Parts: sequence; C-alpha cells; structure tokens
Amino acid sequence: MNGLLDAVGLLTRVPVGARVSGSSPLARAVPWFPVVGAAVGVAIACAYVVAEAVLPAGIAAILATVVGAVVTGAFHEDGLADVADAFGGGWTPEQRLAILDDPRLGTFGVIALASSLLVRIGAIGSLDPRSAFALVPAAHALSRVAGIVLMRRLPLAHPSGLGASYAAGLTSAGEIVAVIAGLAIAALLIGLWVIPAAALCAVAAWGMGALARAKIGGISGDVLGATQQVAELGILVLGVIVLHERWTTLAWWA
Repeated sequence: MNGLLDAVGLLTRVPVGARVSGSSPLARAVPWFPVVGAAVGVAIACAYVVAEAVLPAGIAAILATVVGAVVTGAFHEDGLADVADAFGGGWTPEQRLAILDDPRLGTFGVIALASSLLVRIGAIGSLDPRSAFALVPAAHALSRVAGIVLMRRLPLAHPSGLGASYAAGLTSAGEIVAVIAGLAIAALLIGLWVIPAAALCAVAAWGMGALARAKIGGISGDVLGATQQVAELGILVLGVIVLHERWTTLAWWA
C-alpha cells in the first residue's frame, strides 16, 4: 500500500503524508497511477452531479473542473502548458528544454491550457449523471496509462528531473500492472467502449512521443503530463460523440 500512498501524494494535493523522491518510490507509485486517476475522476463526477442538481450543466461542469484542478494541483495541466510553450516557441532542442524549465507561462501555453479547459468543460457539461460517473473516472484512469507506456520506450530528453526518476526504476512488471489496472477500471465503467478509448490512448502516446523525440530528443515529466491530458481529452470527446449520436449508453451497468 505504500505505492498507493506515494501515488496519491504525487498526483494529488490530498495530505497523506507521503513525500516521494528518488527513483524507487516513484517507480513503486507508477502502477497505482490509474487507480488514483480513477479516484480523481470520481471526485470530479461527484462535484458535477451535485452541482448540476441545482445549477445549469455548464456552470456545474466549470465547478467540477475547478474541483479537479484543486485536487490534483493542476499537475498535468502544467505539463501541457509547458510543452506547448516549448514546442511552439523554441527553435532548437536546447531552447525548448530551457523553456520547459522556465516556470513562466507563454502564449502557446495559455492557448493550450485554455483550449484544454474549454473542451473538458464542454464535454463534462454534456453528460447525464450516470454517464459522468462512467466516463470521467474511466478517462482519468486510462489516460494515465498513455504516459506510463512512453517511459520505457523513449529516451530521456535530459537525465534529471521527474521524468527521469519515473523511468529509472520502472520495471516491465510495473508497466504491465499499470496497463492492466487502467484497462480493467475503464472496462468496468464503460464496457466495450474501452477498446476505442484504449486506441485513442495509444494514438496520443505515439503522437506525443514522436513529437517529443523530434523536438527535444526524448521525453520529460512535462511530456508525460501533456500526454495524459491529450489522452484524457480524447476519451472525453469520444464519450460525448457516443452519447450525442445515440449509439449506446456509456453507463452499461445502469
């Protein structure tokens, strides 16, 4: 259970007393990422359903998104913004790596972050309560897998930082456990729609990995966070399409 507490302490602002540092605790925490992601998704879905009972769906979705950012400390959103700034504004790998290390937010980062929030709010705001409890936790659980898969398949852009710590101690067994956990959680929540959702995660991982290798020569912690964001948004949009086109219900268990 130490790995679970480490994952909670790393991915959220929940005060569990875990202080994660070094490659071993980080690698121990990685297999629990989908579980913690699902818990974050449940918190967001709960906030949305409670707020939607007394407020318009759009306002409820905004409040739910804020809850998600508070719970996680906007951990992955920060990675998305940094990657957008670096890849959009840097001319050389060295410049891009320097921008990734710069805590200031630039134009590309603002655009990426705003676009991400708008898509997320729009997607959540179109969900009924049962679909919210199915889709949002599934998206958060499965999207964590996309970044994990990159850790063992691409070189590091630089040998230090959080991304290096993740990759240094992650074993093939840890990766397999994380992938199975993410797929199992998503399958329990959205049934067979886990198949196209997993395909979207694979596309997000491949695309972000190829872009990172071309731009900075490998992955970093920010690239992993951006990959999670892209995968999550893809799954949310997929769910909205399914509901909008009335192909079937996402909450098959209901």
